[in-house]
Amino acid sequence: MDATAQRRELRRQLAGQRRALTPPQRIAAAQGLRRSLEQLPEYLTDTRVAGYWACDGELPLNLVIPPLATRGQQFLLPVVGPGQRLRFAPWQAGEDVRPNRHGIPEPADPRELLEPFQLDLVLVPLLGFDRRGHRLGTGGGYYDRAFAFLNEQARPTEPLLVGVAYAFQELPQIDDEPWDVPLDYIATDRELIDCHATGEDGEAHA
Repeated sequence: MDATAQRRELRRQLAGQRRALTPPQRIAAAQGLRRSLEQLPEYLTDTRVAGYWACDGELPLNLVIPPLATRGQQFLLPVVGPGQRLRFAPWQAGEDVRPNRHGIPEPADPRELLEPFQLDLVLVPLLGFDRRGHRLGTGGGYYDRAFAFLNEQARPTEPLLVGVAYAFQELPQIDDEPWDVPLDYIATDRELIDCHATGEDGEAHA
């Protein structure tokens, strides 16, 4: 099996595991995710925080989003534009959304659209991750294209990229491609992983 086929099979397995979770398991995971993110100072202070609308079993952000508004922070959702370009629109609970061509809800009538470089913190969905910050996405390449400019900068910088995943989505190692944009942190339902404090052997170092 070649590398592309292996990735496809991994995506299928991980997506299936995610979809099989029960509602109580998802609620517990959402609570764990909030505890993990509360260990990240940027989550508590950054002005513009982008996330995602959980689909296909993704870890829900329903407990992560409300505290942002109470702290005066802005939450944004991704919007797919022409040329598969990703931009981000402010969104608050109760505002209208409509599905894009992939069936993922987006803000229905965005007040404004922000470019990726205008964000402070981005909560990135994924299917698999390793502790060095490599991510297995759905294969569309939207986030890698949107944040490619970060590969030319010293990391961590702004925006800070934080992968969001269930702990079982961790893989021993993901071989990165030249176009991949690594994550700075990964927030799971069990822990916050600092990818910059992780050596090439995949072990976390204090």
